[in-house]
Amino acid sequence: MKDIFTYLFTVYLSMGVMLLSAQVDDNFNNQVPKFTVKGSVVESDTRDPIQNVNVEVSGGAYTTTDVFGEFKIDVRKGDELIIRHKDFETVYHIIRNDDKIQVLVESNEDENIKKLSKSKKISRSRISESFKTLIDSAKTYLKKDAKKSIQFVADALTKSKSSKENSEAYQVLGDIYSHWNQHDLAVSNYRISLQNSNSNSVKLKLAGAYRKNKNYQESIETYNDIDKSRLSNWQLTELYEGLGDVYLLTKSYSLSIGAYEDGLKVAQVHTITPKITDLNSKIAQAYNVKGEPAKAQSFFNKSMELASTENKKRAVEEKIKVADFESENNNFSNEIELRKEALNTLSEIESESDDIESPLTIQKQNYKIGNAYASQRDFNNAIPYLQKSIEEASNKSDLVVKKDATRKLSEVYRDAGQFNEALLAYQDYVEVLDKLYRIKEQEIAQAARFSKDIISKQNRILSLESDRELSESKYQLSEEQAKRQKLIIYSLIGGLFLLLMTAFLMFKNIKQQRLANNLLALKSLRSQMNPHFIFNALNSVNSFIASNDERTANKYLTDFSLLMRAVLENSEEDFISLEKEIKLLELYTKLEHFRFQDKFDYALNVDKNIKVEDFVIPPMLLQPYIENAVWHGLRYKKTKGYLEIAITQTKPVEIKIMITDDGIGRKKSKALKTENQQKQNSKGMGNIKKRVSILNDMYKDKVDVFIDDFQDEDDTGTKVVVTLKKD
Repeated sequence: MKDIFTYLFTVYLSMGVMLLSAQVDDNFNNQVPKFTVKGSVVESDTRDPIQNVNVEVSGGAYTTTDVFGEFKIDVRKGDELIIRHKDFETVYHIIRNDDKIQVLVESNEDENIKKLSKSKKISRSRISESFKTLIDSAKTYLKKDAKKSIQFVADALTKSKSSKENSEAYQVLGDIYSHWNQHDLAVSNYRISLQNSNSNSVKLKLAGAYRKNKNYQESIETYNDIDKSRLSNWQLTELYEGLGDVYLLTKSYSLSIGAYEDGLKVAQVHTITPKITDLNSKIAQAYNVKGEPAKAQSFFNKSMELASTENKKRAVEEKIKVADFESENNNFSNEIELRKEALNTLSEIESESDDIESPLTIQKQNYKIGNAYASQRDFNNAIPYLQKSIEEASNKSDLVVKKDATRKLSEVYRDAGQFNEALLAYQDYVEVLDKLYRIKEQEIAQAARFSKDIISKQNRILSLESDRELSESKYQLSEEQAKRQKLIIYSLIGGLFLLLMTAFLMFKNIKQQRLANNLLALKSLRSQMNPHFIFNALNSVNSFIASNDERTANKYLTDFSLLMRAVLENSEEDFISLEKEIKLLELYTKLEHFRFQDKFDYALNVDKNIKVEDFVIPPMLLQPYIENAVWHGLRYKKTKGYLEIAITQTKPVEIKIMITDDGIGRKKSKALKTENQQKQNSKGMGNIKKRVSILNDMYKDKVDVFIDDFQDEDDTGTKVVVTLKKD
């Protein structure tokens, strides 16, 4: 009897499917109500309305905008509105509700002017945007808006100033394409990134992109080409994990398990907890597909235990993986238990993400629990879970799960002998299937447009890369020209340096020659001065002999010989100590006083505070001034005169030597001289002046001589002030 009912139900159901298939569009249209949506199309800059714009519902109604840029059209929720016009890019809009639609478009008329204006706006608004800012913006929009993210990368490339920045930009571009499942484009951009700068992290991403693009051998080669010694512990774990994934996809299960185990060892040694959990789970999956479920169970138990110590999301995720494993091995009771445990915390996990494609959704787990009960032919428990799944899927707009759960519910009703409920459930399934088909069609169209836009943007970026390579070629050419120019400039600088060096050496040579000349001149002047002094001294001796004063002459000659010995000893020196010079002056003045005792008295006063050993003086510098004072000033004085030699310290590094006499003065002395005497005096004082000048030139103004009248009387006398500076 049951077999007859089953047969009749099957025939009835087949006829129902045929009728439903023939009338599916009408049924769907009757089920989803239409409503009228209003909208307007205006230019974004001027807000001017645009007339005669084509407004079409995908596969449905059609209308155009009026003179005010407005339109009305009948639509259903979920329909795609297509808005076309020759002056702007086509706009696509999904109908969510009956709110008024305002479409803002940028007109393409006067395209050259618009582009110029737009480029100026962009340059003004982004003039301060740096490469880093643009790259950060691209990363921000990576998962939200692929087009905007790619545009930021394109803008960043125009700001790039180095191959390292180019590498970073193309790496981000590869990340964008990888996230949006454009794996072939991801591969291309990762490769360009590596051409600009070698990076292990990019190599790992390239190997992963090869795997996702099903270029398995290229993926394996890339993983094996990476220098493992230069990877961090985390990167090394990722490498082994990725290699294991490729081997698993190529059904090389033993190699896959080996790679996973190598990664697991690294993760365990360095306590990389998340990877320890993941790799245990992947080893379990590999053993399962290899046909060794017992070993798989052992590793799944480890992964589930480890996941429970991490966070709720990871724990639930692992439970669901193990539940899938139990399902594959027909352990439905274990599966149901695990999925029910997952449901206890899944609502909390779901709130963190609205991704309906994630396995961590209540509707999917309810559906799989119902399916597991159905596999055990426990229809009473299967039906409530499938109904819950359908309800949740409707609330979450998850048509895929709703479709699967509705179909399964129809099958469960059929197997349970509830044919009316089975037919109703099947009608619901057909309705959901049709709606899903329409949505998938729109998604395919949108995906095609998305892919087209993405490829268009990629082509523009590649043209930028070509332009950049051309610019680099020009830059290299200009660099070579710059190098040649630098070589010429450096040659000129080198020549100038050699010229300056030659000039310096010539100056130094001239200076040395000048110094040699000065030394020779000093020696010549000293040789001229000593005979002059000796001549005057011998005149004094001669006067003593002439007056038959033999004793005085002998004494004089003794002192004179001492003086001459000292003079000869110092004749080769430019400077002697002040202490020696004072002794010479004292001896010389004493000798002169022997001769002219009736003409003058003298005094040699030295400040007690002066450290005479700290100062030096040209030898016999003061003697000519004392000689002049005696022979040309005091000798002709009618009364007895006075000669004073005073040495005082005015500054810590300076002393003054003052030679004063109250003789007849320079003016009267000059009048009394014979022509021959005037010549001799001129020669002696001239030698002193030259000597002082040469010494000052050689030793930076060390000696200063000043001669003036001593007093305003008939016998004015003479004052000589010699300033001596310390070294």
